[in-house]
Amino acid sequence: MVRSRESLASSVRSRVPVLFAAVLLGACPSSPEEVGAGRALDAEGVQSSGVVGSDHAKVGETWWFALPVPHNISSEPIEITDVSLLHVPAGVKVLEYGAYDLDDTEGLPLLAREGEAETPDFARLENHADEPVRVAAGERSDIFYTVKLKVVAPPRGNARRCRFDYRQNGRSSSQELDCEVSLRVGPLQGT
Repeated sequence: MVRSRESLASSVRSRVPVLFAAVLLGACPSSPEEVGAGRALDAEGVQSSGVVGSDHAKVGETWWFALPVPHNISSEPIEITDVSLLHVPAGVKVLEYGAYDLDDTEGLPLLAREGEAETPDFARLENHADEPVRVAAGERSDIFYTVKLKVVAPPRGNARRCRFDYRQNGRSSSQELDCEVSLRVGPLQGT
């Protein structure tokens, strides 16, 4: 289990094998209009068996959580069109999603508290979330996705499971990946 117990941003260099997991849900559809279960993204990695988190979160804080870096293991390019965190517990609010270049953040900040010196200044970085992100066949993306989370009350569980929507060869596909973040509010840090 990967768990950050410090307030520093966690980071993994962009060229290190990175963090994935997926549930493969069946064959891709043959119709371009139909959305099917995709298989293009890598289903192995550290995030498939671990949780990033902090036991020192406070109500009112904002955190950035990095979703798995897309790694296209298929023989055709994909264009990622949307991402989302599927299970968000009571006490946590999704503020926004972003897509940032690994070089701009000097690595992958797995979990970072807003306002800390080691946390990238996401507001000043180019956000690629409004455009499809192309990932070549057999390549790992240089762009990673984040979700900005606000602790609004002591969380009642972990935020987990993320979905990547993408186009490949005229077909729209969706693939769920394992990802999980635990933000715990200590007994003296509640509301």
